[in-house]
Amino acid sequence: MAEKIWLSSPHMGTNERTFVEEAFDTNWIAPLGPHVNNFEADLQTYVGVGQAAALSSGTAALHLGLILLGVKQGDYVICQSMTFSASANPIVYQGASPIFVDSELETWNMCPYALEEAIQAAINGTLTDKNGETLPARKPKAIIPVHLYGMPAKMDAIMAIAKQYDIPVLEDAAEALGSHINNKCCGGFGQLGVLSFNGNKIITTSGGGALLSNDASVIEKARFLATQARDQAPHYQHSHIGYNYRMSNVLAGIGRGQMQVLDERVAARRSNYERYCAFFENIEGVEGVDEPKGYFSNRWLSTFTINPEKTGGITREDVRLALEKDNIEARPLWKPMHMQPVFENMPYFGKNVAEKLFENGLCFPSGSNLTEADFKRIFTVLKQLFSK
Repeated sequence: MAEKIWLSSPHMGTNERTFVEEAFDTNWIAPLGPHVNNFEADLQTYVGVGQAAALSSGTAALHLGLILLGVKQGDYVICQSMTFSASANPIVYQGASPIFVDSELETWNMCPYALEEAIQAAINGTLTDKNGETLPARKPKAIIPVHLYGMPAKMDAIMAIAKQYDIPVLEDAAEALGSHINNKCCGGFGQLGVLSFNGNKIITTSGGGALLSNDASVIEKARFLATQARDQAPHYQHSHIGYNYRMSNVLAGIGRGQMQVLDERVAARRSNYERYCAFFENIEGVEGVDEPKGYFSNRWLSTFTINPEKTGGITREDVRLALEKDNIEARPLWKPMHMQPVFENMPYFGKNVAEKLFENGLCFPSGSNLTEADFKRIFTVLKQLFSK
C-alpha cells in the first residue's frame, strides 16, 4: 500500500531540537523553566495580548477559563454547536449546562442571531430541553465561540451581544493561531482566549495549550490553579482545589522553535487551500468558505462542502472513501454537539445549518509538509472520482 498521507501531521522546523537539547543540557526537565517563560512571551507578542499561560492542553485552558469566569454547578454556558467536544466538555466538568448555538453560512461559526435568541430564552425563562421541559431562568455565565478550522467567527457581532447582556466571552481559538480580523489576532477578542498546540494543529508542542488575557491578575490565578494551587508556605498547603495543567519546559522548547516558523506554516496551509480551490473550480457542487472582508484565515484545514444534488450524486462520503482506498486521510466536518449522544438532550438554537454542513462537509489533507507527490496522488484520486 502507498505511504499514508495524513490529514494534518506535525511539521518541525530547525530550532525545536536545539531548544529541547538546551533543556536537557541545563537539566530543566521538570515542569516550568525558562522555555515556558519565553514561549509565553512569544505568544503574547504574536497574538497581541498582555498575558499568556502555557498549559498542558487547550482543554485545560478552556476548563481554567470557565473556573476563572466563576462558572459553577447549575449555571448555563452558551457554546457553539459545531466544534470539537473539547469546547463543550469543560462546561460539564464544572457541573454547568451547555446551551448549543447553530452556525451561520458565511464563516460556519457561531450565529449571532441564534446566540441572542438563546440568551433571551435563558433569561426570560422560556428555555427548554429536547424533551420540552422548561428549565430555570438565569443569565448565562459565559459564551464560547469557536474559530472553526482557522476561519474567524463574527467576533464584532458576538462581542457586541455579549457586552449588551454583560456576559463574558471565552474565545476558543484552538484552531486559529495566525488568523485575524482587520489585523486583530484571534484569541485576543474575548475576556479570555484559548489556543491549542496538539499534534495536528498549525504548530505543535506535541501536546499543549495556552490561556490568554489582558488581565494580568486572571493569568496569575490561572498559573496558580494550574500548579495544584499550592499556597506560599514551606510545606504543601492548599486553600483551593488545583490542577496539574502546566506545560513542561521541554515541550515549551518545541513551542519556541515552532513559533519561529509559524508564519511559514500559515502561508503553506493557505497555499494548500488555494490549490484545492483551483482544482475544484470547474467541478460543480464543491464549495469552500471564502474569507469575509477584513478576515484572514490560517486555513488550518482545507474544508469544502460536497453537494450531491450538483455533483451527479457524488457525496462527501464517496470522496472520503475514495481517498481512504489510496491511504489518504480525509475527515467529515465536526459532528455538531447537539447531535452527540452525550449532549442530545441539551437546549439548541438555530436553523440546522451545522447539521447540513456536517452532512456535506469534508476536511482534505492540509499539512504544511504536503509534497508535490502527495498532491499528485490526491488529485489523481479526485479526478478519477469526479470524471465518472
